[in-house]
Amino acid sequence: METTKRIKKRRKKFSLKNKIYSGIIGLILLIFVIVTIYPIINTIALSFNEALDALRGGIYLWPRKWTLNNYRTVLNKESITTGLYVSVLRTVIGTVLHLVTTALLAFVLSRKNFLFAKPMSFLYVLTMYVNGGLIPGFLLNRSLGFMNSFWVYIIPGMVAAFNMLVIRTYMNGLPDSLEESAKIDGAGYTVIFFRIIVPLCKPVFATVALFIAVGQWNSWFDTMLFNRLNENLTTLQYELMKLLSSVSQLSGDANISAQTSAATGSSTVTTNSIRSAATVLTCLPIVALYPFLQRYFVSGLTIGGVKE
Repeated sequence: METTKRIKKRRKKFSLKNKIYSGIIGLILLIFVIVTIYPIINTIALSFNEALDALRGGIYLWPRKWTLNNYRTVLNKESITTGLYVSVLRTVIGTVLHLVTTALLAFVLSRKNFLFAKPMSFLYVLTMYVNGGLIPGFLLNRSLGFMNSFWVYIIPGMVAAFNMLVIRTYMNGLPDSLEESAKIDGAGYTVIFFRIIVPLCKPVFATVALFIAVGQWNSWFDTMLFNRLNENLTTLQYELMKLLSSVSQLSGDANISAQTSAATGSSTVTTNSIRSAATVLTCLPIVALYPFLQRYFVSGLTIGGVKE
């Protein structure tokens, strides 16, 4: 009887500790979720609020005066539409070419009978720690004729060491018996790659494609370095950066600018609402793409590290 009572007391203490521990963890996670989601909700609320009314402040989770004029103002900018077109084009072309070249390279370096697999892998890993730097990279791209060129968005980043290592690790985890049986049937490396490796590597390809697409879509620094003088090659992120810079410059005279705009009938003054609308439009494509690749994203990161 005494032992059963002691066991019950221990269970009660253990369950009480579990509840306290779970409550603390739940509270921490709730705070983390609020801190993470609040800026997103606030940005969306500002984007749907009237621009001049937003200058008064006091908008947190819900617009005070609903309007779509902020989105109309952003979409009516010719530079925004041009940047959207160039960003979509560079994201699609850059993702496809980068994925193809990286997958082919990873396939070659994952073959155990390739003599230079380890030295070449070491050289690629070395580039992750040591690189030429910004100025040598700029001089190299300029000497190659990439100034004021669309291909500066594509060719310099066609192979990334990290993405190659992710794909190679995944390929190394595939059974060797598949390749051996294909060789017995007379298949060459081209058939093995396209008929066996590619179908089995869809999860890691989707993962790397998401990495590449997000990187291409969010890139703006290369536009500022090489194509800032060519308005036909501007990108959406670069236009957003310029828009944010104009907001920071006008923040001290925001009320004066707003009053001047209201008096003259102009609606193109840069305010927080317009900035928020541009931010929402910039994030929408990647946010819409992610749910379709989420299951591949998770499996691609986990299965690649599993060995037979």
